[in-house]
Amino acid sequence: MDNARALLFDVFGTCVDWRTTVTNALIQQCKVALMRRSMIITNDVRAKASAMSDDDWGAFAQEWRNTYYKFTRALAADASLGWKTVDDHHLESLHELLVQHGLGREDGELGGLWNKDEVKEMSLIWHKLDPWSDTVAGLEALNTKYETCTLSNGNIALLKDMQKHGGMPFKHIYSSELFNSYKPNPAIYLGAAKRLGLEPSQCVMVAAHLGDLEAAKGCGYRTIYVERSQEEEKKNEEEAKDKGFVDIWVGIKENGFVGAAEKLGLSV
Repeated sequence: MDNARALLFDVFGTCVDWRTTVTNALIQQCKVALMRRSMIITNDVRAKASAMSDDDWGAFAQEWRNTYYKFTRALAADASLGWKTVDDHHLESLHELLVQHGLGREDGELGGLWNKDEVKEMSLIWHKLDPWSDTVAGLEALNTKYETCTLSNGNIALLKDMQKHGGMPFKHIYSSELFNSYKPNPAIYLGAAKRLGLEPSQCVMVAAHLGDLEAAKGCGYRTIYVERSQEEEKKNEEEAKDKGFVDIWVGIKENGFVGAAEKLGLSV
């Protein structure tokens, strides 16, 4: 890492605990809707929503997240699909999931758990994700030596709101939106390095997702893997160790970004 000048960070799951934030918001807003709008919600929707447990909403949040993976990877592989922001996707996919789960109406009108305005507001929960407990302190330490920069598929407006909400002290906010595609398209990693005025070999990708790191490594980056709860499967970790594309591995008990800073020789 002696040549490293910049650390570029995946955000969802790596810097922020999206799962807890989104699940809790879904649970809370379901309760609010059932209390305040019981006369507007149809009986079948009310019955479905009332039967949803906290675990059910956690599974719903994961399903919502899975649609994001499918969406970004499809566009990264095929530019002809046309550009759409992550905000646009989050709104469209939330509406579709509510309909699929019997919690919404196809036309989005009255009768569903939330009306159109409430669904749009819920879709923006991704702007307010809470950081992991080590994120801010770790970034502050890393800022003493490196340029720190987001490199996320989230759009710029989303990332700026999330940075402000979580108090995350990134020096730069970069998004795949700047390069009209999504990770793992090589154009994202190479474009970010060029925008920083650096060679890829001077850049380090930091992520809790091994596919992201493998793609960055293929573009000449160095890599830091930060284990986060439920973000990666064990079998993928074993495969990554065999392939050897991770340069620094921060284990689940090594305190995330604080541990990364310490492995880079910095005091926290």
